[in-house]
Amino acid sequence: MKKIECISVFDMLKIGVGPSSSHTLGPWRAGQRWIAELKKKDTFDLVETIKVDLYGSLSLTGKGHATDIASILGLCGYDPVTMDLSILESLITSIQEEKKILFNRELEIDFDPKTQVVFNRKFLDFHPNGIKFSAKLKNGKKTSSCFYSIGGGFVVKKERKNAKKKIENFEQFPFPIEKATELLAYCNAEGKKISEIVLENEKSLRTETQIDKGLRDVWQVMLESMFTGCHTEGILPGGLKVQRRAFDMHQRLIGDVEYNSPQQWLEGIRNTEVKFRQILKWVSCYALSVNEVNASLGRVVTAPTNGSAGTVPAVLMYYMTIENHDANFEHVKQFLLVAGEIGSLFKKGATISAAMGGCQAEIGVSSAMAAGALTELLGGTPEQVLMASEIAMEHHLGLTCDPIAGLVQIPCIERNAMGAIKAINAAEIALETDATKAKVPLDKVIETMWDTAKDMHAKYKETSEGGLAVKVSLSDC
Repeated sequence: MKKIECISVFDMLKIGVGPSSSHTLGPWRAGQRWIAELKKKDTFDLVETIKVDLYGSLSLTGKGHATDIASILGLCGYDPVTMDLSILESLITSIQEEKKILFNRELEIDFDPKTQVVFNRKFLDFHPNGIKFSAKLKNGKKTSSCFYSIGGGFVVKKERKNAKKKIENFEQFPFPIEKATELLAYCNAEGKKISEIVLENEKSLRTETQIDKGLRDVWQVMLESMFTGCHTEGILPGGLKVQRRAFDMHQRLIGDVEYNSPQQWLEGIRNTEVKFRQILKWVSCYALSVNEVNASLGRVVTAPTNGSAGTVPAVLMYYMTIENHDANFEHVKQFLLVAGEIGSLFKKGATISAAMGGCQAEIGVSSAMAAGALTELLGGTPEQVLMASEIAMEHHLGLTCDPIAGLVQIPCIERNAMGAIKAINAAEIALETDATKAKVPLDKVIETMWDTAKDMHAKYKETSEGGLAVKVSLSDC
């Protein structure tokens, strides 16, 4: 059997904090992992000073992505899933002013972010997103550890010590899948939908009760991020002075609907007018709202990344508020299982990191995930699901990542709305097609995306050294 790593739906759909899965969530997780390493080696209590080195893309767009802040929060021992984000700003201000850090909320040491978080323009060989933690110990010795944030919140070391365990998990899957053709073959042989095949694999990792709870938690964060974004007005942080748009758009769309919770809000939207223009506006509003929350260090779900976190929930919300007013958790579960599996195919066969592949690896993948998931909910065959995913990615091929000022705002926020609309359109085209006669298999478009990524100039891979990032300056804004 091929040695392919296990990728769960919960690897693709992670709860985290914005603005970036690779530049914020990844470094945050890396800080937590370094603490665990020190604890295992019994050197944690000996730490006297700490230094954080950011390399390549993490350095070039690190300030705009709050990479320095995220790495500090990881060192402080906070978890991005559970941290009370209301204390984030005051905590960072306190560290900057007092020049001290409570390492893992246990050990107070001197720490000046201005001098002890270092931005290095150099790219490390293994991956464009490198981060190294170094410490001087009380016994005079030094220790360091280097991590790589490879997209979607995934953090690895060069030697990949965890890879063996993940491969073992994969080999225990009843339906091990590396390519779309294998997924389709299982569907046909078993007479199952894609979501049913994926569920069987997930059940080899956790109980169905755990799966349901995990997916409910994921959906709840998605819904709350849309709700929060639609009810928050003002200017986004970072210096570009980007005006939030979801609030005003939502105000005009929602009318006089009354509600007291995100769930009541969802049900209320079902009673609003839904002509074509309103549908376009609602879907755009859902997507914009999530990524405005993401841009302000809010909590979102990587799908597959933070920068593309709005596409999947926007399309799922479209289904629940416009396509099917009786939709419930079972529909949510089905959608997320398919979306997660489509995302994993791209991760195995290409990349979900903009630093490796440009924005085609983020928005393109999120659009493919959403298109395939929506197609199954609308009654599509497995062949049509894969075709919808292929169509969505085909029309994102070559999309560059060139964020202005390194912020996940322009053009990133709007791209989620465009990716969501493309996903819906791709689903409808696939549903009207005999997908058994598809000319471009999903596996071929994944291979093409990876070839395009390798050919793409480095300045278009999340470095803010090309495209809009250099044509539009802060003074223009």
